[in-house]
Amino acid sequence: MGKSFLNPDKVHQVRLESDLLGELEVPLEAYYGVQTQRGINNYKVSNLKMSDFPEYIIAMAYIKLAAVEANHELGVINDEIYAAIAQACRELIDGKMHDQFPTDMVQGGAGTTINMNANEVIANRALELMGHRRGEYQYCSPNDHVNCAQSTNDAYPSAFRYAFIRMNRSMEAELKQLIDSLHKKGDEFSDSIKMGRTQLQDAVPMTSGQEFHAFANNLEEEIANLERNVTLLYEINMGGTAIGTGLNAAAGYAELCIKKMCELTGEPFVLASDLIEATPDTGAYVSYSASLKRLAVKLSKMCNDLRLMASGPRCGLHEINLPPMAPGSSIMPGKVNPVIPEVTNQVCFKVIGNDTAVTFAAEAGQLQLNVMEPIITECIFESITWLQNVMKILRTKCIDGITINREHNLETVKHSIGIVTALNPVIGYKASTKIAKEALETGKSVYNLVLEHELMSKEQLDQLLDPKNMLEAH
Repeated sequence: MGKSFLNPDKVHQVRLESDLLGELEVPLEAYYGVQTQRGINNYKVSNLKMSDFPEYIIAMAYIKLAAVEANHELGVINDEIYAAIAQACRELIDGKMHDQFPTDMVQGGAGTTINMNANEVIANRALELMGHRRGEYQYCSPNDHVNCAQSTNDAYPSAFRYAFIRMNRSMEAELKQLIDSLHKKGDEFSDSIKMGRTQLQDAVPMTSGQEFHAFANNLEEEIANLERNVTLLYEINMGGTAIGTGLNAAAGYAELCIKKMCELTGEPFVLASDLIEATPDTGAYVSYSASLKRLAVKLSKMCNDLRLMASGPRCGLHEINLPPMAPGSSIMPGKVNPVIPEVTNQVCFKVIGNDTAVTFAAEAGQLQLNVMEPIITECIFESITWLQNVMKILRTKCIDGITINREHNLETVKHSIGIVTALNPVIGYKASTKIAKEALETGKSVYNLVLEHELMSKEQLDQLLDPKNMLEAH
């Protein structure tokens, strides 16, 4: 008797299962088995479980389904066991039994616990379908049947590669919505002039519309970069088994398993040309993680700009207004902080840190296997999830509600020394230098000094500073 893993206050029955290390109690109602239970006992690290990432479970189920279909076609698995395993896999793909994956994402053993978690859940569900009790592995074994012709070293990375591919699509969809929102703001602000800045100093005039379109175009580049790098994940090593030699897999299994994966998922998976090379290789994860980092760097820089432009409201740039989302201080009345860009910044820092962890873990591989794949997996899953979540928050709670302070921005342009650059082709360099010097010495605006010295008429000056004339070379 013991506590239920579903309800800690409920006393439940247990069953005994055994492995290399001996017997261990497993909750009677659990679909997982002894090796999963050892993982639960051993790895209480991150509090992030495989069940927190449904796409991971679905991807693993597809791998197991492709494997059993290939083994059945090759005559290695009989009809009854094949049908039960295939049904169990399809139930996982449909979202069932996901609570049966309680293993911590951070673990030793190069992913063996996660692979066995899947094997045990599928085997025990298959046993039920065949009319047997959970744990009666003589009829359907996690190792001999569900894991047939596989090793953790090929099934595990193939599964999380497919999970990354699936999750990347959702993240890209959120990124595209963010880009669309930025372009809409660019259109909305297309007729509003402001000062552009370099090195935090006044540069030359531009429009707020140009600025927001630039944000959008800058992020749009990341869609292509993500897609370039996610392509690397389609090469998988199924059939390599332990180290890439294919030991214990039937002849033709590797090619057939890849074919089944393509048919089942509709994805263009390819078999690695050198399975011994592919088994320890983590290069694709380094590249894909770097693309997530690059997106994070750009998002963070944009949020830095948003916070600067919204600074004030009286003593900062005060060019834009961010939607007020929370009181900004427990002591300063009336203060509202740019909390949404701030949280986006922090997520981006985490993604950058995750990429560093991925890099170190990839470098730490030894000989025919990289045992650090669990932390690589956890970091990338976390980065994709956090980026997708925060991009939605940034779009809906910040970007969509931004307004600009048109009159204030126009006045800063008129007062800025920077507009002499725009005037230079009309009044000449010498006159422009004289005006700039006088503006600095007197504190007067360039706009008023040009009119005072009758260098241009008000109509000419206003036409020159019309936003339409700031959009392109002329």
